[in-house]
Amino acid sequence: MDSQKKPVFPPQHQNRQPGKEGEMNPAPKYDDPDYKPSGRLAGKAALITGGDGGIGRAVAVAFAKEGADVAIAHLWESGDAEQVKRDSEAIGARCICLEADLKQGAAAADIAERTAKAFGKIDVLVNNAGAQYPQNSILDITKDQLLHTFESNIFSFFYLTKAALPYMGAGSAIVNTASITVFDGSPTLIDYSATKGAIVAFTRSLSLSLVKQGIRVNAVAPGPVWTPLIPASASPQDVITFGSDTPMGRAGQPCELAPAYVFLACADSAYITGQILHINGGKIVN
Repeated sequence: MDSQKKPVFPPQHQNRQPGKEGEMNPAPKYDDPDYKPSGRLAGKAALITGGDGGIGRAVAVAFAKEGADVAIAHLWESGDAEQVKRDSEAIGARCICLEADLKQGAAAADIAERTAKAFGKIDVLVNNAGAQYPQNSILDITKDQLLHTFESNIFSFFYLTKAALPYMGAGSAIVNTASITVFDGSPTLIDYSATKGAIVAFTRSLSLSLVKQGIRVNAVAPGPVWTPLIPASASPQDVITFGSDTPMGRAGQPCELAPAYVFLACADSAYITGQILHINGGKIVN
């Protein structure tokens, strides 16, 4: 075992991505009871991909607390999505769940249309869903895996952004989920890191393209965060020490990232576009 890594989590594995929160031990923290909302997204409508768990679930709940109505796009985890819907409605928000495979452009168009029909508009788009398949060597990455990773992680962002833009106006915001692997690298996530690098480039170029329309585009680059994707993609041995090599010595919790998405979605960040926020437990990124 790496001398910098210490046991943090019990060994565990799930056999299907993106994973289920209900099968995680311990459960991730998606809601911070000390979070103090102030109506920063009152009257807004948000579409969040991967909103059924992990970072997406935490963002959905934080948006609901801030007064937004939320549409949750998910792949197959309908039980988790329905729980997010109940949580959001308990706060007072309207929430709809949208099952879709966003690797398909037609599916992206459908959920954008359904969101706009339900809420009359889309003010905030959070492109967050993704997949990762660790391999020890580039020689082990098949063409099928490469295509699947790119279709899941960046093609879906293109498709959904194109579909949502007709329903977005001046003052709207797009927030993309990138990754520390863009800046720090990862020997076992080469294709995943490449897609996240594409997301950074996509964010910067799209921000320049949309700035005259009054639409801001930014991204969050998380470090290790305890989400269902981890036990669904990592080996039980890697799960044990997940996040322990950060300067803070632990993985982040989804609720610790949600305020950054709120900030980038609301008027507090009105003079910020094309930027990447690094939330990674203390890793210095230059």
